Parts: sequence; structure tokens; C-alpha cells
Amino acid sequence: MFLPIIFLQGFVGRLFREFGIVVAGAVLISAFVSLTLTPVLNVKLTKRNVHNHSWFYRRTEPFFRWLENSYQSALTKFMGVRKMAFVLVGLCIAAIIFIGRQLQSELAPMEDRSQFRLQLTAPEGTSFEAMDVYVNRLSQFMMDSVPEKEVVLSVTSPGFTGSGNANTGFVRVTLTPPDERVRSQKQIVAMVNRNLPKFNEGRAFAIEEQTISVNRRGGQPVSFVIQNNNFEKLTKILPAFLEAARQSKVLLNADVDLKFNKPELRVQVDRIKAAELGVSVNDISQTLQLAYSNRRLGYFTKDGKQYQVMGQVTRNDRDDPDDLKALFVRNSRGEMISLDNLVSTSESNTPPSIYHFNRYKSATISAGLAPGKTIGDGIKEMQSIADKLLDDTFTTSLSGSSRDFAESSSNTSFAFLLALGLIFLILAAQFESFIDPLIIMFTVPLAIAGAVLSLWLFGMTLNIFSQIGMIMLIGLVTKNGILIVEFANQNRMKGMGKMEAAIFAATQRLRPILMTSLAMSLGALPLALSLGASATSRIPLGIVIVGGIMFSLILTLFVIPAMYSFLSGKKKKSEIDQFVHAQPTVDETSMAVTAETTAVTEATQQPGQTDKA
Repeated sequence: MFLPIIFLQGFVGRLFREFGIVVAGAVLISAFVSLTLTPVLNVKLTKRNVHNHSWFYRRTEPFFRWLENSYQSALTKFMGVRKMAFVLVGLCIAAIIFIGRQLQSELAPMEDRSQFRLQLTAPEGTSFEAMDVYVNRLSQFMMDSVPEKEVVLSVTSPGFTGSGNANTGFVRVTLTPPDERVRSQKQIVAMVNRNLPKFNEGRAFAIEEQTISVNRRGGQPVSFVIQNNNFEKLTKILPAFLEAARQSKVLLNADVDLKFNKPELRVQVDRIKAAELGVSVNDISQTLQLAYSNRRLGYFTKDGKQYQVMGQVTRNDRDDPDDLKALFVRNSRGEMISLDNLVSTSESNTPPSIYHFNRYKSATISAGLAPGKTIGDGIKEMQSIADKLLDDTFTTSLSGSSRDFAESSSNTSFAFLLALGLIFLILAAQFESFIDPLIIMFTVPLAIAGAVLSLWLFGMTLNIFSQIGMIMLIGLVTKNGILIVEFANQNRMKGMGKMEAAIFAATQRLRPILMTSLAMSLGALPLALSLGASATSRIPLGIVIVGGIMFSLILTLFVIPAMYSFLSGKKKKSEIDQFVHAQPTVDETSMAVTAETTAVTEATQQPGQTDKA
């Protein structure tokens, strides 16, 4: 069951590959020890007089005898209505489907990592100085309103992340360790988000870093990509899509990367008038370039340092479209002509950048999540909006944490099916039958139903840790069915009937089933009871294992014997078994040798007796 985990693809495979290798190796070593060292230790360490029991045995044995008798009585009554086993299996499958759909899904539970980040965006065209003032105001607010802070780091127009535009920035806040503060990271972020609308110079929202993220740049948890090669259709649908996302009760702070908010001044040259006045278009373009392009013209050295020579008019002469009147160009006759007489201007808005995703022109809608919602809920909401607004010419995709979530779900589903197939084929080879493994595999829906119910009862989500736990359950719970079916087959070869063999095998294997199930449940209990800041990820794994094992334990003791009585076919000894049972045992061989020796002795004495006679 652990081998499929090793072959998981993507970042989920990289995350759990060591886990699968370690557990699979430990199981193989344990099997070797059980088959070699354990029998020797049993001979060397046990008492010679095995019938002289300890006081603990004498105290506890009556309870276990009563438990066996009670279970045998209950199983006998259940076999009278054994068709209820199909009903129980059907109810478990229904619980998996209906309750599983109600479970929230996410990549990994959000952990308290003692840090969060403010993502800041001001209107396009905002200067660096104005953006720096906005960033400083928010940094001061963090220092004044978050007493749990340790470090507040702010960066204006970061060139190493994002677009590096002057209207962007971020503030990173590092908190004290969780055990040193009263409020959790989630509560602090919620408080910050409630107060951010007061700072209306731009858009700001607090982001908690995902527990597991391939993209280290961070970002909103939900990233939905809309693609279309027709750029006009893409620009027309964006406002409606963004408005629907902002009105959603699942999503928060919806935004889009393709913004048509960059102010642009279009300059149209009157070529006829320019030709009449003796001015070429090239002269006009060079004049505009020298005045506004911030072009590097050369270098100069002063005091041992090199400086750039930049060609551009001062800020006061380039802040208004009317400043074009102050520019002049020399015509072919040497006269100075005002540019205002040669060009016409118009203001418009354009996107700062045109984005592509998988070679298609695209726009990415990013959003946070409302309290109590997960990435799975956000993706479903985005897909619902897309189904209502987009036609067949559009294609959609996911990016960022949303893409990681989708990949993890498909990878773990593949591993789950692969584990089912491998275990079934191995059991079919061992039992030399396809019916017996099928009976044993009925334990899987019982265990998965227990895992789903446990997650639902404890308010947990379906994430990669709980999914890995379900993969582990396949191997952990099938051993109960193996114990019952194997012993029942042995009893039937000795002449027992199908019903009698099933009841006898289940009763005799009750103690091993209880011991192994309780041992595995108690071993996983510390995971389910994990405490501390990083326990959030481990708790779903422990709950799935403990809940799935204990729930399936109760039902397996009744369902598997009933299914065996329905599905098991005729049993006969194989040629190897017949050969092994046909060989005389040590006692039989010694008795045969003794009898033969006696016969030879008697035959040797016969002639002497005859002569005397």
C-alpha cells in the first residue's frame, strides 16, 4: 500500500516519497524479523510450563472469554439476517458520496507560521514618492496595531518580485511564536483586513502564506486564468467576471492582473501640416524622445565616480498634456515651430502588460477566501461564474496555489486506485482466487466511510494529508478480512460448512483482529491529538487512521463473515496441500518404525519356538 506513494508525481510525490520509502522499508524489515527472529525468541523467552499462567492472565481471561462468547452469539444472530451486510456496505458507499461532497477540500490546512504579508497596489500612474508614503502609512499601522509583531519589513516598488512597477509594494509582518501570544495568526489577519479599507490610497489585503506552496512568491490562494486569443472579447468579459467575483460570498478582494488603468497620451501627427511647414515626422519623434524618454546620452566622471547623462525635461515641464506647447522643433528653413501646431493629443487607458498563458492571451483573476472557506470552495465558485459568463471560445485554467491543489487531488486519486489494484492482485495470487480478494476488499469502503465520517464530525477538511491517510487505510484494514477469510478457508478444507466456517473463523480470529486494530489506532492517536503551531497538518492524518480503523473494525467483524457465506465458492485442497498432508508426521513415523521393529523381532523368534515345540 506504500509503494504507490513512492510513485506519486509532482510536488506531492517529492513531499511524500521519503515517507513511502521509510514506511515500506520498515514493513519489509518487520516481516523479515517476524518470520525469522520472532519464532526463536518465542522458544527462548517463553516459560517451559505454558499452562502456568500469570496473575494478569487469570484476571483478564474471563473478560476476553465473555467477549468472544458475546461476539459469537451476536454474529450467529446476524448471520440469520446476513443480507443486511449488503445494506451496510451500500450505506457506507452512500456516506462516502454524500458526506464526502460536503467536506471542504484544500491543499493543506493553514498553519500558524507567525507571519503574513500585505500586498499593496495603487492606481496606475502613481509616482514612487506617493507610493512610498502609502507604504509607510501601512507599516506604521502594523507597528501600532499589532502588538504581537517582531519584525515589520516594507518594500516599495520591489524589482525582485511581481512587475516591479512604481505603484506596487508589500509589507511583511513577522509575529512572535504562537505560545507567546493570545491571538492566533488568523485572528490578527482578520483584524488587519477589517481596517485596511481606511487606507484608500490604493488596494491592500493581508495574505497568509500557504502551508505548502510551490510558488515561493506567494499570492492569493485562488488564481483563475481566463484565456482567449481574441483580445477584444477578453477585455469585454473581464469587468462582468470581476464584478461577479467581488459580489461572491465565498471570495474576498478579487482582483485581475490585466488592468486597463494605465494613463496614456496618444500623439497624432498632422503630416500634411507638418509637410507644409517643412517639418519631418522624424524630427517630431526625435523631439518627443529627447524630452520625455529619459534616454541615456552618455557618461561623465566626477570625483572618481561615473554618472549617466539622461536626456529628459524636468518634472514640472512634463506633468500635463499642455506641456507639449513648450516644445519646439526646427523646420527645414531654420524656423522654430511649436509642436502644438503639428500634433493633436488624446487621453486613453491601456494595460501595462499583455499576459499570456499556454500561448493564449490571458487574464488571471485572483481572490482571497471568506472566513471558513477553502481553496476547493473558491475554485468551485470561480468555475460557477465562468460557466455563467464565458462562451465556448474561452478556455480556463488554474495557477499558483489553486494549480497545486488540483495537481495534488489528481495525483492522490491515482495513488489510491493503484493501491487498490496492487493489493487485489497480490491477494489474488496468494489465495489463487478472485473471489476471496473481492470479499476482503469489502473492508475498504467500510474504512473510507469511517474516515469521511470522522473528518466531518471533527470539522476537518479533505487535504493531501487526509488523502494519504486513506491510502494507508487500504492496507491497514484489509488484514482483518485476510485473517477471517484465510482461517475460514482452512476450516472448510477440513469439512466444515460455509456458514459454520465463517462464524468459527471470525470468533477464533477476534483477538488478533482486536490486538492489531487497537495497536494501529493507538499508534496513530498521538497524531490526532497533536498540539502546537504545526499540528494542524498532522491532525487530519491521525483522525483518518483512527476513525477509519475503529469504524471498520466493528463492521468488518459482521460484514466479512456474511459476505463470505454469500460469495465464497467450493474449497478443495490443492495438489501441494494434498501432498503435504499426505506425508506422515514425526509421531506417525516413530510409531510406524516401532511397529516395524516389533514385527521383525517376532518374526525372528518364530523358528526357535517351533524347534522347541
